[in-house]
Amino acid sequence: MSIFRRGPRIESKTDDQLRAMRRAGLVVADTLALARERAVAGTTTRELDAAAEDAIRGAGAVPSFLGYHGFTGSLCISVNDEVVHGVPGDRVLQDGDLVSIDCGAIVDGWHGDAAITLVVGGRERGSAADLALMDDTEASLWDGLAALRVGGRLFAVGDAVEDSVQAALERRRAEGAPVHEYGILEEFVGHGIGRQMHMDPHVPNYGVAAKGPLVPGGATFAVEPMVTLGTIQTRTLDDEWTVITTDGSHAAHWEHTVAVTDAGLWVLTAHDGGEAQLTARGAPFAPLAD
Repeated sequence: MSIFRRGPRIESKTDDQLRAMRRAGLVVADTLALARERAVAGTTTRELDAAAEDAIRGAGAVPSFLGYHGFTGSLCISVNDEVVHGVPGDRVLQDGDLVSIDCGAIVDGWHGDAAITLVVGGRERGSAADLALMDDTEASLWDGLAALRVGGRLFAVGDAVEDSVQAALERRRAEGAPVHEYGILEEFVGHGIGRQMHMDPHVPNYGVAAKGPLVPGGATFAVEPMVTLGTIQTRTLDDEWTVITTDGSHAAHWEHTVAVTDAGLWVLTAHDGGEAQLTARGAPFAPLAD
């Protein structure tokens, strides 16, 4: 879940606190894996949300989103031109829908937060443009995460995300693929995370002139690029939560919670801790022993 916040303060966590956040992160990872399996044609977003709530509570955790400022779901489920904060309800998923699923869980007071994007019915059901958008947005997330380091500037994340998205667009054009312009949302950004779901500072998903604060050891962030096949202009539906693109273009949203330590990076909401994606980018993978 993304809420825009400002403020330079970055809270550090101890190793034991990072391990507690990892437990919350694994509940999120497991729940998103379940949601991916259950997101099939004919299922309503409310049914998908109920399955996720059961999984979160069954793991001894509490949904982060449910009741948050009045939000009525345990997942945010955003379909096609819905970018973020989609409220679960009666909508029936159809083959070919592009669906972003955002999940948060609390274990012993500590939060995990992550999001995935998928095509209902599998990749063979997706349009070429949606598949490219989905893949390029995920790659930009990992490029943004890999830019983090202790002593580095926080807003290097946004620089890396934007560079990744632009490079993907140029590469697909060079290959002759029919691609649209990409838009990186600026209104909704990543955030610090810990004993609260949304903490200072905000983490832009796009390049900004400011360098941002220095990253201390033990910092934790939720990085979450949201990219569209058109405009970055959005509006909120009458439910006061669901955000859609004003031009009807489809959107993708990926997110992970990451810990930054002196030794390197540990993606708390990835089952493998981010090892495969981080090492492929030359970033140091540094999990703590459980």
